[in-house]
Amino acid sequence: MDLQEISDRIEINDVLIRYTRAIDTFAWDRLDTVFTPDARIDYTESGGIAEAYPQVKPWLAEVLPAFFSQLMHTLGQVEIELRGDEADVTAYFHNPMLMDDGAGGQKVVEIGGLYHHTMTRTPDGWRSRKLHEQVIWRRNI
Repeated sequence: MDLQEISDRIEINDVLIRYTRAIDTFAWDRLDTVFTPDARIDYTESGGIAEAYPQVKPWLAEVLPAFFSQLMHTLGQVEIELRGDEADVTAYFHNPMLMDDGAGGQKVVEIGGLYHHTMTRTPDGWRSRKLHEQVIWRRNI
């Protein structure tokens, strides 16, 4: 592995972390440092939408806080296949989320799966131009 590949892998991992931290902290504008303006995002397997980033960002800001008071992603087993200025990236995710249980309390719901990103090198660094969230399992939903 040369220095460029090491640097690319570190930068791509940082994009993944920025994504999960933005979602978990409801910092929606931080997603602008994750996605290209024309990115396509598919959340249909978890009951969401599949649209271009400009439509997904406000949808996330409206829907996630309405259902969940706290989220806490964990990422693992990141696979990065570099092809010059493009990369296919797959990362395992586990996302426990706190929500109202309908009886005056709260419950934890969980989703586990794979994030599939197609990333591209931009003048501002690596960005995702496509995200597909593949749900493998759910608990308490």
